[in-house]
Amino acid sequence: MWQRLSLRTRILLLLAALVLTTLAGGLVSFWHNEATEQVFTSLADRHLAAFQAAEELENALLRQKGYLTYFFIDGQPRWLEELERHHQAFLRALDKARATALTSPMTDVIAQIGERYQVYHQTRGGVIDLYRQGRKEEGWRHHQEARGHYGAIMDLCGRLKLAHDYAISRTLSENRQRVRLINTLTTGALITVVGLGALLLYVLFRQILEPLRRLAQDDTPATPGDEVTAVSRRMKTLKEDIDQAQSQLEKSQESLLQAEKLALVGKLAAGVAHSIRNPLTSVKMRLFSLGRHLNLTPTQKEDLEVISQEIRHIDTIVRSFLEFSRPPKLKMQPVSLSEVVDSTLTLLRQRLDSYGVAVEVQRSGRLPETQGDPEQLKEMLVNLLLNACEAMPRGGRIMIREGRGQMAGLGPVVRLTVQDSGPGIPASIRDKIFQPFFSTKEEGTGLGLPIVKRIVTEHGGLIQVDSAEGRGAAFTITLPLREEAEAVSA
Repeated sequence: MWQRLSLRTRILLLLAALVLTTLAGGLVSFWHNEATEQVFTSLADRHLAAFQAAEELENALLRQKGYLTYFFIDGQPRWLEELERHHQAFLRALDKARATALTSPMTDVIAQIGERYQVYHQTRGGVIDLYRQGRKEEGWRHHQEARGHYGAIMDLCGRLKLAHDYAISRTLSENRQRVRLINTLTTGALITVVGLGALLLYVLFRQILEPLRRLAQDDTPATPGDEVTAVSRRMKTLKEDIDQAQSQLEKSQESLLQAEKLALVGKLAAGVAHSIRNPLTSVKMRLFSLGRHLNLTPTQKEDLEVISQEIRHIDTIVRSFLEFSRPPKLKMQPVSLSEVVDSTLTLLRQRLDSYGVAVEVQRSGRLPETQGDPEQLKEMLVNLLLNACEAMPRGGRIMIREGRGQMAGLGPVVRLTVQDSGPGIPASIRDKIFQPFFSTKEEGTGLGLPIVKRIVTEHGGLIQVDSAEGRGAAFTITLPLREEAEAVSA
């Protein structure tokens, strides 16, 4: 049964047993303390009060001794007054003893003391009367009888004190028995805790620490007594391997997904090229001819212009498909990104003005040359600038910043940042903007930014996006710098 339980369940059961045993021991100790406190409270309050009452009763009786003899000797009435005062004190002590009696034997003894004292008091009163009448011999005989009663009362007072001593001894004996029981329970609890602790240690060492030690020694020899450090290093290495494998798997999945999309685009583009482009060219030529030879009304001319614009839009989409599915081979040559920026701005000057967009270039000096395809880099910048213009239909501002730096894995690099003052890119779609066919524009193909990323990647560079809603977007292109150019500029 025990072997069928999982390791986690066994450890939890042992810990629960230890906790419950410890809790039970604490509760028993708490109960013992309460019981001990009650015992001492009882001894201090009830038994002590009763014992004090018995002491007062005996002392009150002792104080009456001798006054009758003194009266017999000199006949002074002051001895009788003292005797009466101590008589009243005895009666009060007797009432107190009755009120504090704890057991029936004590009550019986106190009752006997009361009866005996009443006889003693009557006999003593008769002796006093005889002494007052001058009948001293007869009074002396009764005096001896009164002494007998007095001695009997003293014996009863002693018995009362013995009864109290017995009650206290019995209470202490019961408490000692309770203490022995508590000690037995505590000893059993300690033995149980030790046994459970030993079992828990056995489980921890044999089924946890020992496998961990073997795991730690599989790769690197552990220092004796330092298995935890070795296991920590081993687990850290395993975690790094898992993270790296996960990262590679995600990249592989992403690459596979991109490859599937590219394959689909390639097939689609080939079909589009053969099925649409030739008829589309024929339609464009016929429309151009009709526009020149027909006498059209203004409305017909407007319709013809709309048709021409839509055909040009279709032609643009077809060319984008073809370009993305079958990118041209790069014609690498020394080129400066500053030259690419200048030629692109010259090319797009009219379109930028039509959008109402002002462009500002920040450069401390012309960037050194790097290896690249000027036409492809120009197309990359055109796509970024037109995307920025379309994001600002009411006009705006574009900032182009050029710079140099160092980057791990690339070494010396040149950077180009295109930042607009548009609405920015929502965080929910920021990870999707480089995916083919993803677009937020009604007439967009979703291929502009993927083409930009492909061009940057083919040049061995990186592209990064920094954007916040309402504060525009900034695309930073980082390309490796030619070693010869770096040496010349240095």
